Amino acid sequence: MLLQTPLDQVQIDHLRKIGMLHPDEMVISSEKAGEGNMNVTLTIKTEKRSFVLKQSRDHVVKYPQVPAPRERTGIEFTFYQALAADKLLDSFSPKVLGFDPSHWLLALAHLKKAKDFLDIYQHPEILQNHQLEDLLQYLKALHHLPIDAFPENMAMRKLNHQHIFVLPFQKDNGFDLDQIQPGLQDLSEIVKNNKKLLHQINLLGERYLSKGKHLIHGDFYPGSWLHTSEGMKVIDTEFAFMGDPEFDLGVMLAHLNLSRVPDTLLEKTRNSYPLNTKWLAQYTGVEMLRRLFGLAQLPLSLTLPEKEKLSHYAIDLLLNEQF
Repeated sequence: MLLQTPLDQVQIDHLRKIGMLHPDEMVISSEKAGEGNMNVTLTIKTEKRSFVLKQSRDHVVKYPQVPAPRERTGIEFTFYQALAADKLLDSFSPKVLGFDPSHWLLALAHLKKAKDFLDIYQHPEILQNHQLEDLLQYLKALHHLPIDAFPENMAMRKLNHQHIFVLPFQKDNGFDLDQIQPGLQDLSEIVKNNKKLLHQINLLGERYLSKGKHLIHGDFYPGSWLHTSEGMKVIDTEFAFMGDPEFDLGVMLAHLNLSRVPDTLLEKTRNSYPLNTKWLAQYTGVEMLRRLFGLAQLPLSLTLPEKEKLSHYAIDLLLNEQF
């Protein structure tokens, strides 16, 4: 069963059968929820409530040409289960209403007045100091969560590895960056022709694929942060695995740099808790470069000279291994 809008009667009957809809609950509407990249995500409204229904496909929904493992909604479900025993971490998660592994369906409570932070690239001021503190508190608690086992999630990690550490830096990757911004294709050569840099990125990619000791979110960027009527929430955890805490914080730092938030917020983030400075700097640098030159583009409001300046900064982080 593949989700579609509006839900048809077969789909509604299935949701009732597995308990995601109550026996007497009538569906009023079903519509696309947000601008997610990976999955089909719908907001389901009934006469009693609203909830979110996610389904993974065998490809990335935004980029159908990119294959992706269907079990990723199962990883997200497992992640929320792992956090449920910790009061603080659980408060950042949407409530799980059900999971159907036969069709990779995940039902989550609807978060009222929810808004992600993707506008930060045009309006860096939308991230307020107390919200940043909440996000850093979440990461610190997550990375210190005592957990014995979590799925390796290797299929998703290999997908992410290709798009973070490999494809953006290949000469013939098929990305026409001038369609994004004239001159961006030529600018990307400062990375693709730097053998020392490519070697460093390759080594970092191997580390990313190795087993770590801490549960990490795996995609901790502004699209995964929600401001809601219930406070800050963190979603889209299908890339989670046992890895380096520096990866999560590095991704966060990369996007704060690309958003041009004030230096005070960057410094607060870098110094939020003790981590390996080398790995933190390198993960920050590679995430910045892949977002500038890779497939997963962001709604950046940067001129080409500004992107060039940020590129050199990212390269310096990777090669000099420090901020």
